[in-house]
Amino acid sequence: MRKGIRYAIDFGDARVGLAKSDIDGILAVPVATIDNNQELIKKIIEHVTESGCIEIYVGLPKHLSGAIGQAANKAINFAQQLAKALPDVSVRMMDERLTTTSASARLSESGVNTRQQKGMIDQVAAIELLEQALEFEKRNNQVPGIDLKEVK
Repeated sequence: MRKGIRYAIDFGDARVGLAKSDIDGILAVPVATIDNNQELIKKIIEHVTESGCIEIYVGLPKHLSGAIGQAANKAINFAQQLAKALPDVSVRMMDERLTTTSASARLSESGVNTRQQKGMIDQVAAIELLEQALEFEKRNNQVPGIDLKEVK
């Protein structure tokens, strides 16, 4: 397992969830829920550059069939903009099917009702995504996800 902090982003039209790992890639923790507006990339850069990030995983919201739809195209476009803004950080796409569903179930099990979940669910979905990436790298000794050059 490589040393270095990794981030995961659950990209959405209204809000974006951000989570990060510790330097050893053992633990994934919530960082922020950021409004998706003109300041989004700037705010992410502020978080990422403070920590010495080596990789960012952006969720790729494919349809259950595996097809790429409008939401996935928006996430790809966002990831490409982020990669241009952070040329020294690897930005990779990760299949995020069912992460929001899993995050909602996780919050419900913790006693958080649906109304309260609104502000947290994006961060928890980003944690789910990051945990998948960390587990994949530990098990396979390979960098998970899809390099942006291979998308589309």
